[in-house]
Amino acid sequence: MLRLRIQLTGWDRRALVLTDTPRPHCPDCRGEGGHAHDYGDDSGEYAGTEWEPCPCWNETRHWTLLRLPRRRAADRDPRGTEPPF
Repeated sequence: MLRLRIQLTGWDRRALVLTDTPRPHCPDCRGEGGHAHDYGDDSGEYAGTEWEPCPCWNETRHWTLLRLPRRRAADRDPRGTEPPF
């Protein structure tokens, strides 16, 4: 069963997407969608974190609902004296 939510994405081009969410009462991940595992290098120092997704959720499943228009260059200028509204 899908548990859908609307999400704003900012990669490639801004869009509203419909995406799957983890099962809230999953006994494996307790609704977090997976498990984070810290690992170290040969000397035992922290080297990063690896994410292992839970089977209750497909984090790559999403559908684009609406592509949002790109902002104009004048809107992105932080030195502008006019307020954006």
